[in-house]
Amino acid sequence: MEERGNKTIICSVVFLDIVEYSKKSVSGQISLKERFNAFLSIAIRDVPVNDRIILDTGDGAAISFLGDISDALHAALSMRSSLLSEGVRMEPPLLVRIGVNLGPVRLVKDINGQPNIVGDGINVAQRVMGFADPGQILVSRSYYDAVSRLSQEYAGMFHYQGSRTDKHVREHEVYAIGYPGDFTSTQQSLAKQSRQAGATGFDAVLFRLENYWDEFVAIMARWERVAITAFRNASGKQRAAAIGVVAVVLVTLTALTIKLASHSAPQHTQIASTEQADPGKPPVAAATEPAQSKAVAKGARDAEDAEKVSPKPNKKPHSEKKVQGVKESSRVRTLAETIGAPAVVSLGILPWGEVYLDGRMQGVSPPLLELQVARGKHEIKIRNTTFPVYTKVITVKPGERIRIKHTFAN
Repeated sequence: MEERGNKTIICSVVFLDIVEYSKKSVSGQISLKERFNAFLSIAIRDVPVNDRIILDTGDGAAISFLGDISDALHAALSMRSSLLSEGVRMEPPLLVRIGVNLGPVRLVKDINGQPNIVGDGINVAQRVMGFADPGQILVSRSYYDAVSRLSQEYAGMFHYQGSRTDKHVREHEVYAIGYPGDFTSTQQSLAKQSRQAGATGFDAVLFRLENYWDEFVAIMARWERVAITAFRNASGKQRAAAIGVVAVVLVTLTALTIKLASHSAPQHTQIASTEQADPGKPPVAAATEPAQSKAVAKGARDAEDAEKVSPKPNKKPHSEKKVQGVKESSRVRTLAETIGAPAVVSLGILPWGEVYLDGRMQGVSPPLLELQVARGKHEIKIRNTTFPVYTKVITVKPGERIRIKHTFAN
């Protein structure tokens, strides 16, 4: 550390901020900061002391990693895992925003003679953190460019979020790691799982349809991010070709819509002309309307008289009700089989792991407890930044429930 003193170096910086820390009472702030420090200690315990500098910012912390740039990624993921599995269930809940940057910093000594850092690297990390949602990790373009080159697995963890402008009118291109993982989404997921656990019959079918829709929306969102990233990295000619394809599709859809509308328009014109062909003859609907009203009224009176005369039917016997209930449940089962209920994979991962289904990240377990997968063969990978990857290939049937249990240990 002494050799690096008074030098400007390039390092990765993780900036963390406790959401709404200043609005809490003193006792609430103490409780949040104690749990925050405990989670942070776990996140950086594998990083050598000489390779990190920790700054306490009061409502958070800033950590500079002077060694491997991937240490910042591992620490941020470990911190987020602890927050989502335990922090959101605290009272008050511990919500943290995380920003990561790779940039220049200068090592100096603070007033107490302890190592400290200043410079643009830590300033940008703070700005990127300010763009994040509670529970989300955002990284700068410089950090993404560096860490995504380490392996294809690292590159697949990031999703481009666009360009953001800070209060100093400086633009920052940011990338999100994995899924957003904000507190609201986590709470909604837990509440949804509890509702689905007790659903039976047709309600269970509706929940499955809702899960299909959520999965479709998630897939479309991932493809949207992939398309945006591909368009951004494309050359000028490739962008022009992509815009041309989109324009052709839009023009084709517009032409089809106009053609369908033109087919239906002459029918209305012909009906109108037929109605107006003989002005002296009253419209058919107007002529028959009184007769129809009388017929309806007469039918209603006859039905009322028949109901008064005929005795009320006896109630269905208990056995008939039972048979009807069996038929109803059979119809529900038939509907569920027709739809093709997804298989459910229950997860039991310790202490934590990032879950990938067929190469796509699904979340961190815990808190992720279940995966819904379509029938067929799938590859599930569980990643922990400290241990080797756990891989399991499964073949599932509709409605089947499979449990995957794995403990990462030395």
